Amino acid sequence: MQIAEERGIREVSSSPTPKRHALFLIIYAPRRGILEVWAMQRGPRVGAFNVGKHCRLLYAGYRLMGVNSVTSQGWQLHTQQVCLLDSTNGALRTVNIPFHLALSDKKSERAKDMHLSKKFTALLKSRDLEPDVLENEAKSLLLDIKHPAVKKQALESLLSHRSAPVSCLANITNTLYESFKNQDADEVDETLFQFCSSRLKLLRLFCDIQNLNSCTDSTESSFETLEDIHQDLSRVASILQRYAQLHTRPSVSFAQDSPDLPMSAQAFLCHMESSEEGGLTVSCKEESEWNRLGNFFFWSSLCGKSSISKVCETLEQVGIPPQQLLSLLLSMWLKREKEILQKPKETVQNLHTLLVTLSNMKGAVDEAWDTQSVSPWWQQVRNTCVQSHNAAAALLAAFVAHHATKTFITSRADSKLQSEWEAVSLELEQWLVCVRQLEDVLVLQTLLLLPPPQGTTGGAVAQCSIKTLLEGGAGGVADSVSKWVFRHDLAPERLKDIVYFNDAETDPESKEKKSEEKTEELLVALCKRFPNSLSPDLLFAHCCWEYVVQWNKDPEEGRYLSWAVEHLKQISNPHIQLGISVMMWSTFIVKRFSSTSFLMEKVGKAPKDRLCRRDVGMGDRALTSFLGSCVQLLQILMEADSAVDEEAAPEVSVEEVWSGAEGPVSIAELALEQRGVHYPLVQHHCLLASLLHAAMTFSLKVKPLSLFDSKGKNAFFRDLTSIQLMPNGDMDPAIVSLRQDFLLRVLTSWVQAIDTSVTSDPTMGDCWPSLCLDLASLLQVNLDILRRHLVYELYNQGLDVRGEQAMLEVEDKDVLGSQLLVLTGQRLSFSLLHSQSQTPPSMELLARLPPTLCTWLKAMDPSELRSPAALLSQNHRLISRVTEILPENHAQYGLALQLLEAVEALTPDD
Repeated sequence: MQIAEERGIREVSSSPTPKRHALFLIIYAPRRGILEVWAMQRGPRVGAFNVGKHCRLLYAGYRLMGVNSVTSQGWQLHTQQVCLLDSTNGALRTVNIPFHLALSDKKSERAKDMHLSKKFTALLKSRDLEPDVLENEAKSLLLDIKHPAVKKQALESLLSHRSAPVSCLANITNTLYESFKNQDADEVDETLFQFCSSRLKLLRLFCDIQNLNSCTDSTESSFETLEDIHQDLSRVASILQRYAQLHTRPSVSFAQDSPDLPMSAQAFLCHMESSEEGGLTVSCKEESEWNRLGNFFFWSSLCGKSSISKVCETLEQVGIPPQQLLSLLLSMWLKREKEILQKPKETVQNLHTLLVTLSNMKGAVDEAWDTQSVSPWWQQVRNTCVQSHNAAAALLAAFVAHHATKTFITSRADSKLQSEWEAVSLELEQWLVCVRQLEDVLVLQTLLLLPPPQGTTGGAVAQCSIKTLLEGGAGGVADSVSKWVFRHDLAPERLKDIVYFNDAETDPESKEKKSEEKTEELLVALCKRFPNSLSPDLLFAHCCWEYVVQWNKDPEEGRYLSWAVEHLKQISNPHIQLGISVMMWSTFIVKRFSSTSFLMEKVGKAPKDRLCRRDVGMGDRALTSFLGSCVQLLQILMEADSAVDEEAAPEVSVEEVWSGAEGPVSIAELALEQRGVHYPLVQHHCLLASLLHAAMTFSLKVKPLSLFDSKGKNAFFRDLTSIQLMPNGDMDPAIVSLRQDFLLRVLTSWVQAIDTSVTSDPTMGDCWPSLCLDLASLLQVNLDILRRHLVYELYNQGLDVRGEQAMLEVEDKDVLGSQLLVLTGQRLSFSLLHSQSQTPPSMELLARLPPTLCTWLKAMDPSELRSPAALLSQNHRLISRVTEILPENHAQYGLALQLLEAVEALTPDD
């Protein structure tokens, strides 16, 4: 019969755990007339009743037929499943069994122990309880509990109780331990005895360390001179000071994460456990747990507040392996870097004493250590330093370990043969490499800690270690510096000045160093430490790649791509420059470039902002900047391809101490693996990029792909290293006419733009006329037509000085003279016939003009001029230039002379 536990209303609402159930066995003995109830879990009989000899025991769930395992699966067991039928009087009796009878047998020790366990748990939950009362009550209850499993469970709950003082825990555990010792060996559970023994050992260790840490008069000083370490400290003192200043900047921290929080006995017991050999081992899983335990063991000794020898002796006596003690010491040392750097000499001295003391423990350095190999003990120290991101603390630890190793090996070598000095040099060589690497990492990490200027991109500070740099491959250092350059928004020209400052002499007058100068000094020092990894070409290559990667994440920031191209320009070796350019084009550029071309071809003009964002992924202003960068990139690519044969390919190498770098191939190595490009194909793309850039800059209507024949169209957006069928021979005159019309409109738009935005827009520079002429030579357009058009547009805009300069390059002066003669006539017509402020001299001159000239001036239309109100001095100089360039036998030469006389008559005498 199954009985469910009964609960009160409060227990049901507060406890989400399911009900417990107990099974009882009901037996009816007809001969004796007795009904018995037995508890099936524990075995004792809990009840017996005289019911008569003529009764029948019935089971309410009984069925005569049709019952099998399938149909009975959904049956629910009820509390009243059994009933007794008395045939003499027809009475039907039900059997009701209270649940607590399953545990209420007076002879059951386990039931009694469970009651005591509940009472023990209630005792621990009581808040207002004095430690003495808690100790006495807990001792009494623990001694009364008989079953080993229940007793162990109660002891574990006591040891995890946060409010119990450690003295109370130790006394209770000791009482329990003594009670076991006084019993016969056969009566004591071995597992419980070992558990109690190990917990008592840990509590005593905790009390001993706690007492040693609280002693203030037990300090000791090391009489050993550490000249080598002091020299090392002096050598890196300046960089350590700079690192400490940057590393101690205010930051958010939480009180519960503070290393100064005292460790509780409960936490200590969770971090330690007993070993099979009878000693103790550290069972920490998280790095924070190692830090806390190491801080508890060694921080007071490291600060000189407790005796190092007594602490180490106490730890050795309890049997903690030296290797784990070494891990705890180094973990704590690296974690407390900020405090260590406040007093480096004192903490280094104490660390040396601690490390030497641990090294002299039994099992630390193997007595049978093969001198032809590296010591595992010192290798553990090196491995910890190699993996640490706390560069300064790791370097100081390496100084100490290097000195300790040298002293240890020297003293040991006195009793060895002279032939075994090879192992000595091998061990020390490992330390020399490690120290040099850590010094390099310290300088690099100091640079990375420099705060970026306000308003820049910023971001999280990169953490580096020997391990991360080695795993980063040959380009790991340059990659870290390139990310720093991006965070600090360092302009390419500024970086160039700093990098090439290596060989320059310092200005003696600049004694006062500002923050920028200190930053530059730090970067220069880093470049000197990494002459190969941070050579100018490698650094600019990584900076270029970093900026183009960041631009790809945010294409609206056109400056990122522009600066990537500027970094690319600074690379002096054409092989690296060529490879980086090809990788940039194929990885990031060509897809957006082709989308732009097809979009502009579709809409027939410079697309609006919405279409640019939809098809290319950036706004119209960003797209204009993008196309300008494409032109520069392809021009750099062509220049690099032309110079490749003149210079040998460089060898990418790293410094000797970093020769063990194993990681991804660097950007420079990838660049050198790129194949050469097909120069005509690159030039073909550069031509298209220039046309697209011009159309976007001046918002012109054009279908750019229609300016090329079928061969030219098919060659676009192909792999630049492939050989494509390119246009050759004379182009279709209709296409040439379209090209000429577009270039003429570009020149017209440029002239109009420079008059309105001389200084406001840097894209409206003087490069556009020369660019149009360069494009004309590639597009088979007559250059002189463009030159004449440029001169005419400049005079039309009123920019006579620029027009006169551009006139010098025109070859066909006759046609230009005729064009400028008409322009002069339009200006004079405006001043004589259409100006509202006509003067009496001008009216008198108009009456005295020859009839043919007067008729010709009246036929002029000044509305075609964008700047008709020119000064008389400008008109006089212009018509003078026209008479100079027109030959005397020209049909309009006489008309030009008449115009010159008319303008001279209007010009007042000086």
